[in-house]
Amino acid sequence: MNETYVLVPGAWHGGWCWDRVAAPLRARGHRVLTPDLAMDATAGLHTHAAEVAALLKDLHDVILVGHSYAGFVVREAADQVPDRVARIVLVDAWFGGDGDSLDSLAPEWFTRWVDSMTADGLIGVPPASATGVTDPGDAEWLAANLVPHPRRSFADPTSLTGAVEAIPCHAVVCLDNDRMPLARLAREAGWPVTELRTGHECMVTAPEDLTAVLLEQSTED
Repeated sequence: MNETYVLVPGAWHGGWCWDRVAAPLRARGHRVLTPDLAMDATAGLHTHAAEVAALLKDLHDVILVGHSYAGFVVREAADQVPDRVARIVLVDAWFGGDGDSLDSLAPEWFTRWVDSMTADGLIGVPPASATGVTDPGDAEWLAANLVPHPRRSFADPTSLTGAVEAIPCHAVVCLDNDRMPLARLAREAGWPVTELRTGHECMVTAPEDLTAVLLEQSTED
């Protein structure tokens, strides 16, 4: 069965970050969309969710995937158009209930670091090593493509009606990213969880493993 995947990038990233996952999915005949999110200082979580929801309105039975910060984005987008989304996959992702934000869930040290990196409403780009990328070629690729991210998006509280909770969800957790509470959040939610022994940027460092997980999320019963 040919599926439609929408792969949403996390903070600082664009659709390019999914290249190593999108290519093998397309090679198997699946439709794969990798949207960019607005990265100007005025953009917030609701901006990003509205962008994804607008894309979903023209699609059906979507497997909606969000990495990191985009966990908030895809859940809010799916909550707006739940009839368009068959499954959600959260890839080492942040998420919460109605009224939660990344700021409200993140460790204090992380929000302090974010604030120290922010200028003119934009969070500066972190080094690749901060997310477990050690291969020099991968680090160079990330450094050449990452861009500052709007600070407002981490502060915005997510707005959910509850419709998203009826959509099946699968979580991928990256075991080498143990400084963040993402694995705990996923397990507490009670969703099926796949563990990958890699760092946070698993679409870069473990694309074959992540692709295999996404292929398992077929909407065919």
